[in-house]
Amino acid sequence: MKKIQVLGVHHITLTGADRQTSIDFWEGVLGMPFIFDQPNLDNPDEGHLYFDPGDGRLITIFTNEDRKPVHNRTPTDPGCVHHIAFEVDRAMFDQVEARLTARGIGHSGVKDRGFMHSIYFKDPLGLLIELACYTFIPPRDSSHAEVMLEAHKLRVAAGAKAIGREHLADAVILIVERRQGTLSRDQAEKDG
Repeated sequence: MKKIQVLGVHHITLTGADRQTSIDFWEGVLGMPFIFDQPNLDNPDEGHLYFDPGDGRLITIFTNEDRKPVHNRTPTDPGCVHHIAFEVDRAMFDQVEARLTARGIGHSGVKDRGFMHSIYFKDPLGLLIELACYTFIPPRDSSHAEVMLEAHKLRVAAGAKAIGREHLADAVILIVERRQGTLSRDQAEKDG
């Protein structure tokens, strides 16, 4: 029996409020261009809006003019979505708290997760949204996931509870040393 290999997230579809509330939030608050819409092909009473979250993939929203913003927390029962996280760069992340506050959108404030910083808030129907910014830059031709895997190994070996900045920095060194050639016989750290 062979596994099915996925290549990334194709799209995520959420149940949204009415059409304009959905556009105002996903494009007007989060800056995702509204790229097209059509009816929900499985439910003629709903619209289907498509947004680009910044990586060329899609976030789609089912809308219905009878659904209005309620801001209740969406269910977190087993099998339910707890939250969706979107990446922002450092310059934007440093402004997120003030920008949400200026719009009157309640939020968690900045949470330091070691390998990333996060701010949480709700969409118009109560889905928890996270804006996240990594605290490191992966080496060229590497990925955040590769650095996280190496940092995890270093964290476990050190007996640490969570990945810290030192694990990330050392993971980046390991990846660079593995990939980058050198004329030196010894790449070990030196004084002076």
